[in-house]
This record gives sequence, C-alpha cells and structure tokens, in this order.
Amino acid sequence: MGKGVFIGIDVGSVSTNIVVLDDNQNLLSKEYIRTQGRPIEAIKKGFDAVSRFTKDNPVLSVGTTGSGRKLAAAMIGADVVKNEITAHAVGALKHDKDVRTVIEIGGQDSKIIVLNDSIVTDFAMNSVCAAGTGSFLDQQAARLGICIEDFGRIALESTTELRIAGRCSVFAESDMIHKQQLGNNIADILAGLCTSLARNYLNNVGKGKDIKSPIMFQGGVAANPGIVAAFEKELEQKILIPTHFDVMGAFGSAHLACIHRPVKSQFLGVEAIDDDFTTTSFNCNDCGNNCEVVNLKRNGIIVGSWGDKCQKYLQPLKQEKISS
Repeated sequence: MGKGVFIGIDVGSVSTNIVVLDDNQNLLSKEYIRTQGRPIEAIKKGFDAVSRFTKDNPVLSVGTTGSGRKLAAAMIGADVVKNEITAHAVGALKHDKDVRTVIEIGGQDSKIIVLNDSIVTDFAMNSVCAAGTGSFLDQQAARLGICIEDFGRIALESTTELRIAGRCSVFAESDMIHKQQLGNNIADILAGLCTSLARNYLNNVGKGKDIKSPIMFQGGVAANPGIVAAFEKELEQKILIPTHFDVMGAFGSAHLACIHRPVKSQFLGVEAIDDDFTTTSFNCNDCGNNCEVVNLKRNGIIVGSWGDKCQKYLQPLKQEKISS
C-alpha cells in the first residue's frame, strides 16, 4: 500500500480532466477526456484511466472544479469544490509563483486572471460568444479539411497578414469564406484568424485589465503555436506555456485538495464510481427566481441537488463510504 494520492477533477463542457498527485505533490498521471455532453460517463472513464494509481494508494483528498464540479463532487465525494478562477490561479502559481497574468482559453469559454503577490486581484470571463475558443477553432479546422494539430503550424507559414473579423464566430467564419473565395491561401487566412482572435480576446476579456508580465497561457488552445505567436505579437513579450497547460484546472484542483486535506477524506471509493447515476431537473416556482434545480441520483436515491439560489434543496451528502 502506497502513501496516498491527491486527485483533482475539472469537468468542463468540452473536456473532463483528471490529475493524480503523489503525497509529495508530484504529478503521477493526467487524463484529458472528451466530455461529449455526457459528464457522468466522462468522469467514470477518467477514473477508470487512473485506477492503476488509486488501486494500491489511499485517496487522501479530492478536489473538483469546472462547470460540472458539483456533479463530480456528489458522485465521488469531494473534499474541496472550487470555481475555475481559483483552480486555474492555483495551478498557475504552482508552475510559476511569480506569474502576474493568466490567459486561459478552453473549449467553450475564455478567462483572464490578474494576480498580485500570488493573490487574485481581478478576473473576467467570456462565456457568451464562442469566437476564439477551442470548439470554434476545431470547427474551422474541420471545415478547411485540416487537423487541428496542424492549425498553428500552417498559420506560422503565412507571409501575408490578412484581417479577419474575429469579434463574432458567425462573422469570422463568413469573413474566412469570403477570403477563400477571393483566392487567399489557407496559411494567410489561418494567421489572420489567429491575430483577430488574440485582438478580440484582449479587447473584450482583457479590456481594462492590468496585464503584467510574467504572462501564462493555459487551456487547450495554448497548444496552438499560431495563437501563441499572435498573443506574443500583440502583447510584445514572451508568454509562458506551462507543462500541463491542457489540464491546469484539474492540476490546481488537485493542489487545492492537498492544501485543504481533511483528517478523513469524504472520497466514497473507486467502486462507488461504478454505481448507476441519473439526473433529473425541475423548475422551482416558490419565488420569482424560478430556479432550475438539478437532482443527482445514485442507484435511484437523491445524493445531490444544486441550482437553487436559496439552497433550500441542498442535500447533505450522507453517503456511505464504500472503500478507501
């Protein structure tokens, strides 16, 4: 039996990421699972992938984050549940304690985090328009018939800077099609898109923010060298790309689990992940908020509820620990 592990889970709309740390906070494993609209299945698949590390090691603490953090917490019995801003900031600081600005662009949203003396002093998120997010870039790569992995490399081959309307995903796609019809080559179009998306991010998400160096870029889009080059050109400085840029939310969540390690973890055990989980929802009309409340059932029994602003349906997680 090992000394134990810490687990961090980031459940997003595009990916579900799981990170396992050893008792010295060294990364043992990271998993990037496509959520595909089925977060319960993605969480199960992720735990199956890291089972070799939890089989002979007690789970000391678990943290969850992301839009599905409450779902994951109710499924597995989490000890720490934090929003994405906190998790990504902690992940960035674990990579570089001096970082001042974090640019994070994921599959469906983007955010900026400003830190001063390792404390979050400002942040902003853009979850309304998909322009510049990973899913939009995936769509454009598929439409052009290129692999998303080749997107950035091809963009860097550009010799002519084109201007693409990047403020809105609909306008951006229309402008790209127009440029194709005019005969512009793909490399120049992709480079123009990278530049316009970087400008759009800085003019909207980063508007009014005090962007200072060191700047860290994380999230799946950080794998695109074309976007990285566009940000460096607009900001006129180098940008740090952390080693685990694609799972920084889960990475930070695992470290939060370590920082806030309880005397006894609420983790329900690996076997509990195999239970039958279903969700139901209803509209509460008890007041003018008309909240949409979600119930999570484990083997037919409600084990978690969320979505109500007054938290009247909040279920205490009185779940039996199956194993450690």
